Amino acid sequence: MSRSVKKGPFIDDHLLKKVDQAIESGSRKVIKTWSRRSDISPEMVGLTFAVHNGRKFIPVFVSENMVGHKLGEFSHTRTYYGHTSDRKSK
Repeated sequence: MSRSVKKGPFIDDHLLKKVDQAIESGSRKVIKTWSRRSDISPEMVGLTFAVHNGRKFIPVFVSENMVGHKLGEFSHTRTYYGHTSDRKSK
């Protein structure tokens, strides 16, 4: 279920401060964050985030198609190794 339009997108305050600083300075430095729940806003386009997946930080370069999604959607937490029965039959 999505968030209401009246409330607007959710972005953690500490992450928003880091994004504003990166835009002002024009730096291309990777922004390290644990905030997987934050929405991607249009100001974030062109920035690179290191999103924590529980074990390590996954680099995520934000493009225009990602606006409106959550940061956590692009940093998977589970590793899929395939079905074990498929390996046995080969």
